[in-house]
Amino acid sequence: MRPLPSPLLVVTDRTLVPGGEQDLVARIDALLAGGARWVWFRERDLAPAPRETLARALLERVRARGGVLSIGASAALAAGLGADGVHLPGGATPADFAAARGRLPDGLIGVSAHSIGEVEAAARHGADYATLSPIFATSSKPGYGPALGPEAMRAAKACGLPVIALGGIMGERVRPCRAAGAAGIAVMGGLMRSRDPAGDVGALLGAWKT
Repeated sequence: MRPLPSPLLVVTDRTLVPGGEQDLVARIDALLAGGARWVWFRERDLAPAPRETLARALLERVRARGGVLSIGASAALAAGLGADGVHLPGGATPADFAAARGRLPDGLIGVSAHSIGEVEAAARHGADYATLSPIFATSSKPGYGPALGPEAMRAAKACGLPVIALGGIMGERVRPCRAAGAAGIAVMGGLMRSRDPAGDVGALLGAWKT
């Protein structure tokens, strides 16, 4: 089983950052200063050229800190940038996994899952990890069904794949996820909106360790 780069996966969404796209790079700089070392670059609504430009800027920042950048959805973009991996969307097919592995033979291949069945499928298709969401109710990404709760991580762990808890995870919610078998936590809204991004990263990593 491949080790994860960090127990904390930072998920980007420039629309949640005060200042928007212009401030996303500065936000990632602050999160890296706080100890973040793994970033999932989403921004799937951007046109190809500006998306590549923004991803390249973030890759430079992440690499300067010795971190890992996963590109959302596009293995082609990840390979073109020389990024560390790709995070496939929910519903990815065996062909999607095969294409990603073909472009990124040594890359980190992840996928979004919203049920235990989807985690099982990810394991069968050769994913290195999966995010499972929503663990708690979240305003950032509504519409994925009711909160699964930390207990869902127990069943997910049995699939034989590192599973990262995503959705409404901050503060006191970290420990229950780890205790239930999460391999890590992923946070988007809480860190994109944070008034103290470096401090909040440190708090999340500290909560994971205790």
